[in-house]
Amino acid sequence: MSNIVRGTMLLTGASFLSKFLGMIYVIPFNSLVGATGGTLFAYAYTPYNIFISLSTVGVPLAVSKFVAKYNAVGDYETGMRMFRTGMALMIGTGVLAFFAMFFSADWLAAQMITSQDAKSITSADVAFVIKMVSFALILIPAMSIVRGFFQGHHSMGPTAISQIMEQIVRIAFILGGSFVIVSVLNGSVIAAVGFSTFSAFLGAVASCFVLWVYWRKRQPYIQRQLQQQIYTHDLRTRDMLAELFRYAGPFILVGLATPVYQLIDQFTFERAMVASNQEDIWAFAYSAMNFYGHKLVIIPVTLATGLSLAILPEMTKSFTQKNSVFLEKQINQALQIIMFLILPAAVGLSILSKEAYGTLFGIDNIQISGQLLAWYAPVALVFGLFTVSSSILQSINQQRFAVISLSAGVLVKLLFNIQLIYVFGAKGAIFGTALAAGIAVILNLWRISTAIQFSYKQLMKRTILIGIFIAIMCLIIILLRFLLYLVVPEGRFGMSIVLTVCVVAGGMVYLGLAYYSTLMERVLGRRIGFLDKLFRR
Repeated sequence: MSNIVRGTMLLTGASFLSKFLGMIYVIPFNSLVGATGGTLFAYAYTPYNIFISLSTVGVPLAVSKFVAKYNAVGDYETGMRMFRTGMALMIGTGVLAFFAMFFSADWLAAQMITSQDAKSITSADVAFVIKMVSFALILIPAMSIVRGFFQGHHSMGPTAISQIMEQIVRIAFILGGSFVIVSVLNGSVIAAVGFSTFSAFLGAVASCFVLWVYWRKRQPYIQRQLQQQIYTHDLRTRDMLAELFRYAGPFILVGLATPVYQLIDQFTFERAMVASNQEDIWAFAYSAMNFYGHKLVIIPVTLATGLSLAILPEMTKSFTQKNSVFLEKQINQALQIIMFLILPAAVGLSILSKEAYGTLFGIDNIQISGQLLAWYAPVALVFGLFTVSSSILQSINQQRFAVISLSAGVLVKLLFNIQLIYVFGAKGAIFGTALAAGIAVILNLWRISTAIQFSYKQLMKRTILIGIFIAIMCLIIILLRFLLYLVVPEGRFGMSIVLTVCVVAGGMVYLGLAYYSTLMERVLGRRIGFLDKLFRR
């Protein structure tokens, strides 16, 4: 438990950097393609993410677990056989997923977009960008298997470096290509977004090259392991695959939740907005909510869930050894980290929603985008809680229940999304996601409590203390914002000044209160060395 921060950096550093880059690049991307481009981009990537999950079905992480298991007993040949089998399987599913997505693009687009107004986004535009992004499916599943194999050998470098390189190359082609098409060639936004989605394939090529370099470098070491091996389990291919899919099942669930909710929005949002006579703003509202706004909301979720998930291996060990005292402590810590980090970030982003959106993406229609971000920011908490609670269920051997909770959430989103959008406008989609994910979280937490008789008393007590600190932080932010607007200039530059000052001041107040009250070290499980030196404690 004392090495939690170090473990977090190893397990989530590359993922967080990748997500951060994914948030930063949309600022110039927004300047090039605007709200229409953002909506088109989101319409391509949501089904793409689902096809990725379905084509890999959790196999890469399962291969990692499988290889690590047999390597631990010196059976390297079985791990290598699994790698070859998994590679063949992923090449096949990747190609099938590509054909399925490419040739279903027209049908999917026709179901998502009902209006054919040439001034707005048409189904032909959506079909085009879906087809362009589908090419990445040819490479991604097989590439993920290689990453899983390296992780099974406790080598995180290839995954981390290839992941970052993939993102850098993808972003470079997105921004470079969009700039050339829009600003140099005076091309259409549709063409720019189409090339931008195709950049997923180019990023995958770069990632494959990095992994090939690592493979060439590590191959002599792998060969020595195989030559020194004495015993092999000699499993049949059928038995290997059966064991692999037992591991793979739970891994697919957590990653599917958010894309599925967004996919439901894609099938319902435009038609509900048109039906409620809001067709003029639907494209802008969708991009502000599910593309640009989502990029901001997901950053604290990534960091907080990374910290929490770093505890899970020890949690699984405690459950296996029937050490209920340590297990309860670890579950408490995982959930408290979510509350400690995401709750203040979500509340702060909600209060400063206009400033955050205006600073990063411009002040056009800021009343609409700011309001949507203000409502969407708190949903970060349920996203984080769902991810961690589903993983806790996996660690206590209750992973099947995660299927039930996710299905319940999806059913609620399906049943109520159109009605909520019709009644509340664009923010109705946010209410639908919050309701669906919230129900899934409640079910997960209930199952954890009943399965191992877990008590939430400590979590509730510390959440109340966190709430008090957040209230003080909010008062400081609101007061500062009021005073700053008396002197700063209007517009985007003024908003950036207000955002910077309020974020720094609010963050220092909250972290200072958490530090001096010892809440921080109790939640994270250790003292924070650089803060001790800074405050001479």
